[in-house]
Amino acid sequence: MKNIKRKFTLIFTFLLAFSLLLAGCSTSSSKQEKVRIAEVTRSIFYAPQYVAIEKGFFEDEGINVELTTTWGGDKTMTALLSDGADVALVGSETTIYVHAQESTDPVINFAQLTQTDGTFLVARNKPGFFSWEQLKGSTFLGQRKGGMPQMAGEFGLKKHGIDPKNDLTMIQNIDFANIANAFASGTGDYVQLFEPQASLFEQEGIGHIVASFGAESGKIPYTTFMAKESYMKENKDTLEKFTKGLYKAQLWVENHSAAEIAEVIAPYFEDTPVELIETVVDRYKSQHSFALNPILDEEEWNNLQTIMDEAGELPKKIEYDVLVDTTLAKRAIK
Repeated sequence: MKNIKRKFTLIFTFLLAFSLLLAGCSTSSSKQEKVRIAEVTRSIFYAPQYVAIEKGFFEDEGINVELTTTWGGDKTMTALLSDGADVALVGSETTIYVHAQESTDPVINFAQLTQTDGTFLVARNKPGFFSWEQLKGSTFLGQRKGGMPQMAGEFGLKKHGIDPKNDLTMIQNIDFANIANAFASGTGDYVQLFEPQASLFEQEGIGHIVASFGAESGKIPYTTFMAKESYMKENKDTLEKFTKGLYKAQLWVENHSAAEIAEVIAPYFEDTPVELIETVVDRYKSQHSFALNPILDEEEWNNLQTIMDEAGELPKKIEYDVLVDTTLAKRAIK
């Protein structure tokens, strides 16, 4: 009888310990705070974000990221403003457009991901040598009017004495998702493309990369994480943890090779060979497109507004501290 009682005691003790272990795991799991991100497109340009997810940097900070690709700046901002997302990853110019509409709940930039334009100039015919003068009289397949890619593209053209309105024929009536297909079908002498499409076209002989708009436009807050002011006030701790996870990924990307980064982010680009991903990452790293930390500085903000103003798209100048809050970013890098 004593042996039987002892066995029951041991079994009960084991079950109690096991139940406490499960409870502990459940508690740990419940501490994961969900952050819904709407990214404007799926792009190798956003490599640090995917690294943060895949390497567990967000998870280590107690953040469970739910990532959705919304395919376009307007759709991304609509998702954010309608509470379909907590955080948006899109160009900072969108916060200026929202502010111009006298929003009672402005959208605030709190962490920077990329710091240059991410597009490249692709020519249909490979030139023996490239000169910007060659664009005069050509047909140029551009990006959406008012979007950062188009404005940075126009800025680059003007920098080299090309008037986008008078020196070439600018096509802007094609949806972002169909621009590459339009060029492949024969539309345009030149096209402005993101990677990996630009490199893919080069491999297939459809076009040839002749210049980088990122190198031409200088440092700007091209893609940033942003949230509504109300959400930021109510979720400061959550966003601080999020920003810490992002910064860990930025450091990891800076200190690892293009090949290592490509292996990590490959699951997000299933139809793209890992060798091509590596080529693209290396190109972005070489022109310092990935921000080294999440701080959006004032010089970048002013450069953004200069580009918007020259494109005729700046509603009015907005002071740096009105739509930029670096508090979380500065805490993250301490």
